[in-house]
This record gives sequence, structure tokens and C-alpha cells, in this order.
Amino acid sequence: GGDYTTTVEAFISASGRAIQGATSHHLGQNFSRMFDIGYEHPDTQQRCLVYQNSWGITTRTLGVVVMVHGDNKGLVLPPRIAAIQVVIVPCGVTSSLSDESRQNLLDMCVQLQKRLAEVDIRCHADLRDNYSPG
Repeated sequence: GGDYTTTVEAFISASGRAIQGATSHHLGQNFSRMFDIGYEHPDTQQRCLVYQNSWGITTRTLGVVVMVHGDNKGLVLPPRIAAIQVVIVPCGVTSSLSDESRQNLLDMCVQLQKRLAEVDIRCHADLRDNYSPG
């Protein structure tokens, strides 16, 4: 029932196919005639039918992201879409490490986090002591 439709298509290079990511439908006055959807014109007091549009962006868009940025080995997302771009994990914290050395390492992690944040890199220092890297 629309007058015209435009779409955004994403090309999946791995398969050579495209998938629809979003649509915009100009419905014109088709449905306002059908359902008598109108308004009174403020200058002429004449009853006018409304023009309608419909837009859609769906979970297919997430599927496109996975198809474009994933393969059989996993998913690698572009850094600009990540909420956190860098996670700093201190390595080498063992039971034999002195408290002073441990604190120095954690302080260095916090300093690095601050330096990265200063240049607009979204980062997080994971300083939990109940997990080990790897």
C-alpha cells in the first residue's frame, strides 16, 4: 500500500550477497483514506487527510554486523562501536610478589588507564584480585 519504498542494503563480501538493513516507506494518503485519519487545516478549517511514513531498522542490522565482521574463527568488531575499547589487565601478580611491587603494578595500570582516557580511548582497568589473566 505505499507510494514508494527506499532501503539500505549491506553487502556481505564473504557470500557475495546483500541483506536489507533498514526501510523507509512513504505511504502517502492510502491508509488515511482507508481509516479516515485526518485533521482540520488551521487556516481554511477544511478537513485534510494526513500523509504517512513508516521506517524500520530491525535486529537484522545486528545480524549484518556479525556477518560483516565475523568468520569461522569469531567476531572482531570495529573499536568505534565498542563501549570499552581497551581493558587493562595486570599480569605477573603471584603469591610471591611483594605487596609493594603489587601496588606499583596496579598504580601503573591506573596511570595507563588515565593516559588512554586523556586521548579519548574508552578503557577499563580490571584490577580484580580474584581472577588471573589467561
